[in-house]
Amino acid sequence: MTEHLVPWAEPWSNNTVHVKEPTPEAARIPDKKYFRIGEVSGLVGVDPHVLRYWETEFKLIRPRRARSNQRLYRRQDVENLLRIKTLLHDEGYTISGARRLLGNRNRREKIPTQGTTSPAAGRLALVRRELEGILQLLRSKKRG
Repeated sequence: MTEHLVPWAEPWSNNTVHVKEPTPEAARIPDKKYFRIGEVSGLVGVDPHVLRYWETEFKLIRPRRARSNQRLYRRQDVENLLRIKTLLHDEGYTISGARRLLGNRNRREKIPTQGTTSPAAGRLALVRRELEGILQLLRSKKRG
């Protein structure tokens, strides 16, 4: 698996943030230009309504449309959907956390995790930062 250094990901080791890309799943994607929603549903392992919902939540999923108005996904769309499924279902990210992670995945930033080495402590630190941000937002709305 390929690892990329990105912000807001799960800290795996050495206080550096890593994201693993699902290459085994990508290897089983048939070599063709376009896929219909039923095919993508089978490849990703989620129902078509979930794919349609993810399209509304993630800007990087924008299938083209056939003349019949059916969705036509490219290979890159399928790979991105596999990444999204891994983040949401396997790694426990929220939609907003996965969106933030994928939006920043091309950045090669290192984020210190305040001296933590365990994945649980890193996740706790992330949740704490997100909650502090929400609290600040609520306080500013209360004043205004």
